[in-house]
Amino acid sequence: MAALEKSATVAVVGAGSMGAGIAQVAAAAGYRTLLYDTAPEAVARAIDDIGKLLERQIDRGRMSPQLRDDLLARIEPASHLEALADARLVVEAIVEDLAIKQNLFVSLEQICAPDTILASNTSSLSITAIASALARPGNLAGMHFFNPAPVMQLVEVISGITTDADVAQTVFDTAAAWNKQPVHARSTPGFIVNRVARPFYAEALRLLEEGVADCVTIDVLLREAGGFRMGPFELMDLIGQDVNYAVTCSVFDAFHQDKRYLPSLIQKELVDGGLLGRKSGRGFYDYRPSAEQPTPGAMEEREAPTSIRIVGSLGLAEPLVPLWRRAGIAITRTWGDANILRSGKALIALSDGRSATQRSADTNEANTVLFDLALDYAGAGRMALAAADQASAKAVDDAIGLFQAAGKTVSLIDDAPGLVVMRTVCMLANEGADAVLQQVCDAAAVDTAMQRGVNYPLGPLAWADRLGPASVLRVLENLQAAYGIDRYRPSLLLRRKAAAGVGFHE
Repeated sequence: MAALEKSATVAVVGAGSMGAGIAQVAAAAGYRTLLYDTAPEAVARAIDDIGKLLERQIDRGRMSPQLRDDLLARIEPASHLEALADARLVVEAIVEDLAIKQNLFVSLEQICAPDTILASNTSSLSITAIASALARPGNLAGMHFFNPAPVMQLVEVISGITTDADVAQTVFDTAAAWNKQPVHARSTPGFIVNRVARPFYAEALRLLEEGVADCVTIDVLLREAGGFRMGPFELMDLIGQDVNYAVTCSVFDAFHQDKRYLPSLIQKELVDGGLLGRKSGRGFYDYRPSAEQPTPGAMEEREAPTSIRIVGSLGLAEPLVPLWRRAGIAITRTWGDANILRSGKALIALSDGRSATQRSADTNEANTVLFDLALDYAGAGRMALAAADQASAKAVDDAIGLFQAAGKTVSLIDDAPGLVVMRTVCMLANEGADAVLQQVCDAAAVDTAMQRGVNYPLGPLAWADRLGPASVLRVLENLQAAYGIDRYRPSLLLRRKAAAGVGFHE
């Protein structure tokens, strides 16, 4: 199959922000694009808004006036649904209501040609369920754009049980021709992004509930150490607490109340109180003009050690070693399996999913201090540390001083299994592995979707390969042992990769 020919007409139903964005994308790709809404004024407003957005592109030197005029000329308002009769592809971007979408597509099926492709921009409803009302269910696929559609690269192409393979491929190829990054996915709750992303929010909410750190510290750790563009709390405030909570509840219910997707009571309380984030002025953060902005936790300067001893390899954290040498710290190394370092009183190690207190008890090393995962240890501006309850104040100071000597701002958080970045990344990888195991998509699609759809710095399964599936498995098993709940159960596919000693992309 191939993309729709440039002579084809595309129609978009729904002139809200998503529908307008999709219409702009199709018109920018050179297609005659019809835009319809039950409220004609919404179409006029949408086209006017598109013009204003394009004007900004001209002001920034990214578009010429001629290109703007040509693009706008290709977007035509449609006054009634019957005007879409000659469309070869119709994309709906209307309210997330199954019955309303079904009624729309039944009408379109009667108006349009028998081979017209019908596509839903739904982010949560089953494509199979939508198509069940149609006489030709094979013509319907999901074409899930991300907001804002002209900017975000990802398009999830969703196949229901009855979707014709050629239809899905045409939608995929058309999205690619529209300069998007399409991925194939099977119609399951949350598709790829809304499913795999759940732990990014859920683990942060759990850490907050347990008093491990405050919102701003968790956010800044995931940004400055984890490399994420936004922290989970500021992102939930941007999305809207009501929207984010509703998606979590939808996925939770769709998976028959699987505890892995359990909604947060803290988030529910915000929603119940109308504290929805930026749009209401308050959420996890206070956006009112007079509000004092919180600052992340950071430790005061501690004395740097003069020497440290490394036993084994620091693995991904090896880039710290040249930083310590540059700071004038003498380093001796003993090769072995311990993979730890000693600085003054402290025994320091990368988190393996156990709490520092549990690891201290297991190894009979009272002065255990753990450090968190980082995307790039050399470039990370901040590092999270957690000390065992048994550790002395001197040992904690020795660990803090060591990481400060490497140029890191240190946030000392309360002792928690897996700290912040490590547990978040391992849970994201686990969810991605289960999506692959359950044939929602392949490993490449997981990583592409999370990088292109929500701007993750690295695909979760690529991150798992970097850590090593066996290491990810160990973290999850330790988290499951610590909490004693099914939430952290490792994916069977992750277990297989760890047992085989191969990565997800091998």
